[in-house]
Amino acid sequence: MPKALALLSGGLDSRLAIRVIREQGIEVIALNFLTAFCRCTTSKSCKLEALAAAEALGVPIKVVNSTESMVEIVKRPKHGYGKNMNPCIDCRINLFREAKRYMAELGASFIITGEVLGQRPMSQRMDAMRLIDKEAGVTGLVLRPLCAKHMEPTIPEKDGIVDREKLLAIRGRSRKPQMQLADLFKLKDYPCPAGGCLLTDPQFGFRMKDLLAHGDATLNEVHLLKIGRHLRLDPKTKVVVGRDEADNEKLETFAKEGDVLLMLRDIPGPLTLIRGEVTDEKVTLAARLTARYSKAQSAPSAAVLCWPAGNKAAQRSLDVAPLEPAQADALLLVKPEKPRKRGRRPLLQAE
Repeated sequence: MPKALALLSGGLDSRLAIRVIREQGIEVIALNFLTAFCRCTTSKSCKLEALAAAEALGVPIKVVNSTESMVEIVKRPKHGYGKNMNPCIDCRINLFREAKRYMAELGASFIITGEVLGQRPMSQRMDAMRLIDKEAGVTGLVLRPLCAKHMEPTIPEKDGIVDREKLLAIRGRSRKPQMQLADLFKLKDYPCPAGGCLLTDPQFGFRMKDLLAHGDATLNEVHLLKIGRHLRLDPKTKVVVGRDEADNEKLETFAKEGDVLLMLRDIPGPLTLIRGEVTDEKVTLAARLTARYSKAQSAPSAAVLCWPAGNKAAQRSLDVAPLEPAQADALLLVKPEKPRKRGRRPLLQAE
């Protein structure tokens, strides 16, 4: 039986692509690429969505963490960025190269994706798709079942493995054809059609751009970008202030040697992390920021504990005045937002 390797994100389009191909009696194996730039995490992670989708579709799945290669791509994308910090074309080239490598391992003869011509402005144009396939070395091997009739026939179609007449001609950004197809296939509980990559989010992209301008984008640094409020004290020093208990726990997890942590002594509040060139003056400023984002923000002073990461026994207490809101706002790493269309929400909260 012929076998296809499906790039499965967990979203609706990749699920539909699998169903369309399986209707032709072709065996499908799913491949999911996981990165630190996935919007969903923890209990609603991209990995869990892909695993749930594979189980519902009855196909085996292999999950691959491609964060390291993606971080390198974000640093220097050959084909540039999209509207924010999203190197979509370079990302697709990388994923297709990896998929080609797994084709041989998993015994597949071609690749399928849920891409729709014209749905994404950067990577789903006809010229971009051809470029991606060529540079990834998969020309003729990538079948896009949902829009195949708008594309040139692929090798599996020419070889008679796939019946082109049973493929689709969806095009553009409307979701109605996919919704109708989902009803036909009785697909339920699929995620909303929101972008799943944080690099397309203006606020996260602004943080990523700042990181690349001021230091090396290590995996630890990338994970830190997803947590709390980010403030830059100077080109060599950054502060991250937790928004809630979950942020506080993550900050403690990602703190490393050389970082300094702070928290209020007498009342619950945020955990704050300083990273970079740490001086007594900067620790005092971070302590004032910690008080600013707590219930002590209106008090004349607050006691703040500070200690080197990994050595809480060395903590000391500082009595500081909470920083004025305008002074704190001036330090925030926030990309100015343009008015959004009603009903659309950012992936990452503004500060």
